[in-house]
Amino acid sequence: MSITPSGTPASNPPRTGGRLRNEDAHHSVLEATAALLVENGYGALTIEGVAKRANVAKSTVYRWWKSKPTLVMDAYAHGTATHVPEPDTGTLAGDLTAFVADLYRIGRDPVRAEALTGLMAEAQLDPAFAEPFRAWVASRRGVVATLFTRAVTREELPAATDLAHATDLVFGPFWYRLLVAHAPLDPADAEAHVATVLRGLTGR
Repeated sequence: MSITPSGTPASNPPRTGGRLRNEDAHHSVLEATAALLVENGYGALTIEGVAKRANVAKSTVYRWWKSKPTLVMDAYAHGTATHVPEPDTGTLAGDLTAFVADLYRIGRDPVRAEALTGLMAEAQLDPAFAEPFRAWVASRRGVVATLFTRAVTREELPAATDLAHATDLVFGPFWYRLLVAHAPLDPADAEAHVATVLRGLTGR
């Protein structure tokens, strides 16, 4: 606080420092990357294009992300956490149904589905991209593992449940249907698919 010539205290102007601007720019880059990924696919996406869409310098993008793959997966993780958050309904069936329904909605959107299958294909071909892609996959598996861990604590599942395999059972239909396209990904099927998984895990 400063003192005016009359001797009365005066309020200092609000601080608008670099941290706030950096946070805004960081968010803008992630949003721009996600939008361009959906619009044009991974192959056509460039750092220059992202910087232009986000209205930041190219050097700003490179300061935060060392490569295009790390930027793309950071942006995708940011978007996925928004569209498929961690549910907490109080029951495992409710949690998994909510999660799987949100997951299937992404797979049902042809633009997002194409972007996701493109990322999966790129991860098989580009070793530099495979690492951040698998890190993103692991983060999403971690969300489901948390749901199962809570269920074990609530004694909805046996303590000896193989949580890694259980997580595979949740994501298996999504990836298989997304990549092979032999059957639709319908959010309305989420409850039935979850019930099948839970019958297998609990024997009930």
